[in-house]
Amino acid sequence: MSRYPAPTRHDHQRFCEVEGWTLVRNARGRTGTHHVTYELTLPDGRILRTRISHPPDRSTYGRALWSHVLTDQLQVDEDQFWACVRDRVLPDRGQSAPRSNAIPAAVAHQLIVRFRVPEAEVAGMTKQEAIDRLAALWAGTEE
Repeated sequence: MSRYPAPTRHDHQRFCEVEGWTLVRNARGRTGTHHVTYELTLPDGRILRTRISHPPDRSTYGRALWSHVLTDQLQVDEDQFWACVRDRVLPDRGQSAPRSNAIPAAVAHQLIVRFRVPEAEVAGMTKQEAIDRLAALWAGTEE
């Protein structure tokens, strides 16, 4: 037996709102009349989609349907779900890799293609080193 109350459609909607899911609209710009559909884009690029029967009221889900919603649609466990709904604690969805020190593609392309700097050498540079190297090559101060 679960230590949590039976989940309602209202709890499901609150989870989506707290975590920042996007309300999906149909081709006519309206939400569907039968279900409310939400999407969430994860840091790894996958898109999750969940549907809540309309209206999102306080009627409860059956055990089998709720298991499907948690596992397949929301991709969280009960602890994560209730922490989000009750305490606004967002589930850990992972982080996308920080890209602030990534070498801009145009800089890498110029170094490798125009100035024939070996790709392995460029890959070992920091963003600033690559920019400085390209500036020196363009200025003709480095060969």
